[in-house]
Amino acid sequence: MITISYLEIFALITVLWIFSRAYVWKKNKNTEVKPALRNELKLLMFYICLIVLARIVYFPWHHINGHIGTLNFDCNRVFPPRLNLVPFVHLFDYYSGWKMNIIGNILMFIPVGIVLPACFKRLDSFLNTFLAGAMISLFIEISQLLFYERCSDVDDFIMNSAGAALGALAYFGIKKIRRH
Repeated sequence: MITISYLEIFALITVLWIFSRAYVWKKNKNTEVKPALRNELKLLMFYICLIVLARIVYFPWHHINGHIGTLNFDCNRVFPPRLNLVPFVHLFDYYSGWKMNIIGNILMFIPVGIVLPACFKRLDSFLNTFLAGAMISLFIEISQLLFYERCSDVDDFIMNSAGAALGALAYFGIKKIRRH
């Protein structure tokens, strides 16, 4: 069994982020510094979204002995995967946290729908931003198949995508108001 801590995921994302940004800076060395720094500050919002999403979706919400729990990979327990492909079957099951599950899955992706078009020029429309947010959610749901304690659920994908759509609506709505 392989045990992964949040600190290890945080370090991995941070190192990959630093190397990718250093590569871009080296590649674009003729770029003016002030606009480049402004762009890096915008991209920092996306980095923060990634760090927060990783914490929320991969690790237990409650602390264990005062610490964030671990993510466990065991190739002997991956199959059969914990997977729900039927929409809305378990969404309203009355367990203690069902409301928090629905609200949380939507709320955690609203910043994604706001940050993506703010950071990436190619995501200049509601549809492009919505699709990018949905792809991030799909990546998360597929990657959770590797971890026996996590469950991939089409409802999570739907709610996350709805959250990205709400964030995109807010971003493009505010952008439209500011133009007029």
